[in-house]
Amino acid sequence: QVQLVESGGGLVQAGGSLRLSCAASGRTFSMYAMGWFRQAPGKEREFVATISRNGGDTYYAASVKGRFTISRDNAKNTVYLEIDSLKPEDTAVYYCAAGDRTYDYPNLYSYWGQGTQVTVSS
Repeated sequence: QVQLVESGGGLVQAGGSLRLSCAASGRTFSMYAMGWFRQAPGKEREFVATISRNGGDTYYAASVKGRFTISRDNAKNTVYLEIDSLKPEDTAVYYCAAGDRTYDYPNLYSYWGQGTQVTVSS
């Protein structure tokens, strides 16, 4: 079992930045690849980024590449998502997830956090 808790969301003006954090507890954090997903009202959960167990490989959705950066600190059991140049269309609940590989499909992740709301005003 892995418990995941996201933090760092909030209300931000367009063009601003945020850093989301996801703290893990339970089984060894470094055993898991980690992913970030988001879900806007009325839409399906959408892949954002994923990072391998040791942080050496990262993958991004085309819509966020260049503005979002995923990273992890295995010593702190935490994965991060840096978001720059925020746009109103980035407004969503952001979720972190743990899985055995760097998937971009949410159903392949085993553990999920409760999410953190990001709202971008224009």
